[in-house]
Amino acid sequence: MQSENKMFDDFVRMMNGVAGTVAGMGREAESSAREKMREWVGGMDFVSRDEFEAVKAMAVAARDENEALKARIAALEGKAIPKPKAAPKAKGA
Repeated sequence: MQSENKMFDDFVRMMNGVAGTVAGMGREAESSAREKMREWVGGMDFVSRDEFEAVKAMAVAARDENEALKARIAALEGKAIPKPKAAPKAKGA
């Protein structure tokens, strides 16, 4: 149903155009914000969960190896350095 008032029809067409333009601007702003967020997060050098878990397992293995090597060194040092014998006690002193 069309109105007889040309001015009202022009106003409605203009409002429809404005609504479309505003919706387009909103979509453009959203995509721009998403892209900026991706760039910002990408520049922070985050690691994936898989990489984190792999490095964590490597650290645990290195810590275990370190403890084993400490025990081995302590055992070797115990063999290499003879314990001094106790000096004889002096009588009557």
